[in-house]
Amino acid sequence: MSGSPSSSSASEDEDEGIDSYRKGGYHAVRIGDSFSGGRYIAQRKLGWGEFSTVWLAYDTRSSEFVALKIQKSAPQFAQAALHEIEVLSAIADGDPSNSKYVVRLIDHFKHTGPNGQHSCMVLEFLGDSLLRLVKYNRYKGLDLDKVREICKCILIGLDYLHRELGIIHTDLKLENVLLLSTINATQDPIRSGTPPILERPEGIPNGGATMNIIEKKLKQRARRAAARISGRRASMGGVGGGAKTNRSLDGIDLKCKVVDFGSACWADKQFAQEIQTRQYRSPEVILQSGYSFSADMWSFACIAFELATGEMMFTPKGGQGFSEDEDHLAMMMELLGKIPRKIANGGARSKDYFDRYGDLKRIRRLKYGSLEKLLIDKFRFSETDALEFAKFLCPLLDFEPENRPTAQQCSQHPWLNITSQNQTEVKSESGMEKVNVGMRNLQMKAGK
Repeated sequence: MSGSPSSSSASEDEDEGIDSYRKGGYHAVRIGDSFSGGRYIAQRKLGWGEFSTVWLAYDTRSSEFVALKIQKSAPQFAQAALHEIEVLSAIADGDPSNSKYVVRLIDHFKHTGPNGQHSCMVLEFLGDSLLRLVKYNRYKGLDLDKVREICKCILIGLDYLHRELGIIHTDLKLENVLLLSTINATQDPIRSGTPPILERPEGIPNGGATMNIIEKKLKQRARRAAARISGRRASMGGVGGGAKTNRSLDGIDLKCKVVDFGSACWADKQFAQEIQTRQYRSPEVILQSGYSFSADMWSFACIAFELATGEMMFTPKGGQGFSEDEDHLAMMMELLGKIPRKIANGGARSKDYFDRYGDLKRIRRLKYGSLEKLLIDKFRFSETDALEFAKFLCPLLDFEPENRPTAQQCSQHPWLNITSQNQTEVKSESGMEKVNVGMRNLQMKAGK
């Protein structure tokens, strides 16, 4: 994350540390600090990323809360900010009604501080990430109706980016999709009725931002120590060993937006070969055989699976004699079937992993299964739910990128309109015939 306009931080457990608050690094912000000639007033920190920190701010001109993203000041970060502003401006210009479920850029400016000149972006304030939602749900799968609701929003956003703008996001993951509002109403400045801070509170010294980080780190260490002690007591039969109760997601607005365009690119103007966060990375990116919008669709399928099960689809690790990439490719094949030889041998890095027959060089014994079987055996899906969900996902996970449905095609899939009451009614072949050619291979893929 390069700093999303979220109510939750990029890292749940740690702060950004004080080392990067130096020349070329972060700008130290204090509550009540003003930006852009006094228009924006800092309220509290929302999150941080490798390139920036993000603050809740109050826009004195519009009387609304916004997210203020402040980039590090070194030249490479300033250049990255220019690129992101260019992409976000195109997104905003093409969506005047703000209805496409993609984050909206409101303003941008430069701010000079002790550590240099920082590029700043003002974005609409959004809620928690889908990762925070999954954590809130204790890593249990969401009800499929809720997964459908989230998927519909993401697909509207992707269709807009891909078909109308020609933009590839390149880093879709749970952290980069934010709910429109917070899970906890007290964290939402509008719903909680929190009055804006319009001037710096008294008693905060100049080093307030740095001191705040140090204090937080000490508190985090104390909490971890207490948790370890509590865990030991629980394992010895003490208090706290009871099972956790299920949390209700009822009342939480699941409408969401795609955010974080720091590594996005135009399809005809790509600048990086290695894209996507590891667990959401498509096979063509690993093999360096070229990528397009279909790489985002692979990542979208990984997100949908994670929402429905609470677990990542692929969590590769390097081992003795094989790399993380090779383990990733092996996991894909065990779940989805063997990669066609022309795909396996068609990338710049194919020879690193595959022999001329299309078999992995160093991981020889694969345990083939199927997505449908995994959903039933491990995640206790009903046969009907597993079949229909696999029909939705498998075309998106086709090893041949050009065979994957587009976001527009995917949004027409019958699974998105199933409800708990009529789920069994959507099994007929005739319903599938209405879906575009990109869905033709789903029957074979789902049943492997």
